[in-house]
Amino acid sequence: KKVSRLLQKEMAGIFLRKGNEWAHGKMISITKVRVSPDLSSAKIYISIFPSNDQGIILESIHDHSSRIRFEIGQKIRKQLRIVPEISFFIDDSLDYIDNIDRLLKS
Repeated sequence: KKVSRLLQKEMAGIFLRKGNEWAHGKMISITKVRVSPDLSSAKIYISIFPSNDQGIILESIHDHSSRIRFEIGQKIRKQLRIVPEISFFIDDSLDYIDNIDRLLKS
């Protein structure tokens, strides 16, 4: 859990600084980070607002994932021996909540 929180905090900082390059005019937030028990891989769930063109933005982030991993490695090299392989996924829980809310109102 500590590693997940550390990765989430550092990822949020990277997306705050560089997120506009990958998704111009969009706000990207890190909702969850799941790390494997051996700390070799991390699944990073992102939320994109506004939610149109999520697939294109996710592809852009996947294209820059090696650069993102390098920056994470520079930030956490004192805390972790191995920088996990990262993979990004869309967290669509906000869209799901919106859909349920819309259905309940009608």
